[in-house]
Amino acid sequence: MSKFPLTVVGAEKLRIELHHLKTVERPAIIQAIAEARAQGDLSENAEYDAAKEKQGFIEGRIAELEGKLSNAQIIDPTTLDADGRIVFAATVELEDIESSETVVYQIVGDDEADIKLGKISVSSPIARALIGKYAGDTVDVQAPGGVRQYEVLDVQYK
Repeated sequence: MSKFPLTVVGAEKLRIELHHLKTVERPAIIQAIAEARAQGDLSENAEYDAAKEKQGFIEGRIAELEGKLSNAQIIDPTTLDADGRIVFAATVELEDIESSETVVYQIVGDDEADIKLGKISVSSPIARALIGKYAGDTVDVQAPGGVRQYEVLDVQYK
């Protein structure tokens, strides 16, 4: 499995979720299964079936998070020296040339992307168009509604 990029903040969020699953969720579901078993006949025990199903989900998510963290290439944007070039983890201020609207995005890994928080996936069309550009460049982005043009106003590594 190849390495995939992840910011320091994104990796920490995954570690926190993993810790919560292992220390809170897993023990709670083990307890729920034990209580359901104590009720007797397991063939008609809905609580037991539900608890086993939830246990499968939790164990699957733990395995998924462990795999992601072990294959992550963690990148700290504050240590980047890209000479003003847009790279993974950079924070970019853009102006939509048509509407003059200004937006700020950070380019992050697929698991961290959240447009409401201004975090766009490195594999998104806009991020792919931005990578390698500098402040002052104009970028054409193929969006679902057609081509949109942005001017790169600022590039930061924070």
